[in-house]
Amino acid sequence: QVQLVESGGGLVQAGASLRLSCTASGRNLSDSSMAWFRQYPGKERDFERDFVAAVEYMTERRYYADAVKGRFSVSRDKAKNTLYLQMDSLKPEDTAVYRCAAAASVWGSALYTARYFDNWGQGIQVTVSS
Repeated sequence: QVQLVESGGGLVQAGASLRLSCTASGRNLSDSSMAWFRQYPGKERDFERDFVAAVEYMTERRYYADAVKGRFSVSRDKAKNTLYLQMDSLKPEDTAVYRCAAAASVWGSALYTARYFDNWGQGIQVTVSS
């Protein structure tokens, strides 16, 4: 069974940067797409999770939500079985719980949809103060 563990969150001021990590164990995920979603208090169901960014399996193409384009960068280190999210120029509206996800055989527009991912981390809080 795959386990995903996020780290790197915290409380920062607007304009600051954070780097999130998601380390997988139990299986090598180099053949899976991996993504970051974020969710807000009271919105725990998968369709309420907002897509942030993803790396598509095989092509390694990167996808971003419009709200984070130009500020966030997603990458992964296959040797370390780890997904990263570099977040720059953070805004108060970026405040959320960030969760990483993984799924085999998910690509293209399906990457934007949480319900297609079957492995999830517990999430990590990111708080941006104004």
